[in-house]
Amino acid sequence: MWLDLFSDSPEKGGSEICCREGVPALRSPPTPSPLLGFVWTMVGDHCNLPGDRTVLSPPPKTGLSCKMVLQAVGKVLRKSKAKPNGKKPTAEEKKLYLEPEYAKSRITDFEFKDLVVLPREIDLNEWLASNTTTFFHHINLQYSTISEFCTGDTCQTMAVGNTQYYWYDERGKKTKCTAPQYVDFVMSSVQKLVTDEDVFPTKYGKEFPNSFESLVKKICRYLFHVLAHIYAAHFKETLALELHGHLNTLYTHFILFIREFNLVDSKEVTVMDDLTEVLCSGGGGGGNGDGGGSGSGGAQNHVKER
Repeated sequence: MWLDLFSDSPEKGGSEICCREGVPALRSPPTPSPLLGFVWTMVGDHCNLPGDRTVLSPPPKTGLSCKMVLQAVGKVLRKSKAKPNGKKPTAEEKKLYLEPEYAKSRITDFEFKDLVVLPREIDLNEWLASNTTTFFHHINLQYSTISEFCTGDTCQTMAVGNTQYYWYDERGKKTKCTAPQYVDFVMSSVQKLVTDEDVFPTKYGKEFPNSFESLVKKICRYLFHVLAHIYAAHFKETLALELHGHLNTLYTHFILFIREFNLVDSKEVTVMDDLTEVLCSGGGGGGNGDGGGSGSGGAQNHVKER
């Protein structure tokens, strides 16, 4: 198709590419850039015409081809997509859950640090079992409120920031899965454990297994992953449902509990140190403000695997 020139169309408020009679006009963006003008001119100059069309003047021979021009345009567009306006993309998006108006929301002002302390004359394993089971049910319920938004398309990996979680089965096989698959694996395996009478005994005189504490640590680590994913990927939906107060309260209680009994490695919770600092320090959660971990809360430039 031969293109003659760019002309302004005052009636339609934009620029228009005029073609010869019988050929429909093509409209360019309202304010065509010099680059696009050059591209349209080069494409018009170097594309072949049908045999029944005549050209007013022969196209200049510059040694360029349509293919070369289109390749150059594609390269420019790819660069502009990766770095809009020639600027580097920001390291990470603004975290909505850290906004003061949302972070201060709770369903109770109770001092959770006092609530997680082991009561007198209560067996440690009984206390761990009772709280772990309760947290499992509450976190499962909290996730269910946004589960319809957590799909294989929206959450293709189980990731929180630059940290990506993989599922390891009973044989230790590492599996990369979507977030809903990962959460389903977590909830199914934890459900199996907390209902196993040999692991979480409920009958009087039944002893806890020697591996009980390590199993509780494993459960708490998985539950933390689910909570972190809700904040990182579905806080907007939680906010729309007006359940951010419930989520903040649950997170504060859970973090102070695992911190009290050293149930999750500090490196594991570093990914949410900024939120932990806001919710669990000062008057909000009664914590000591250490963020639940000794690692740096700064952004990482590489993807970590867990």
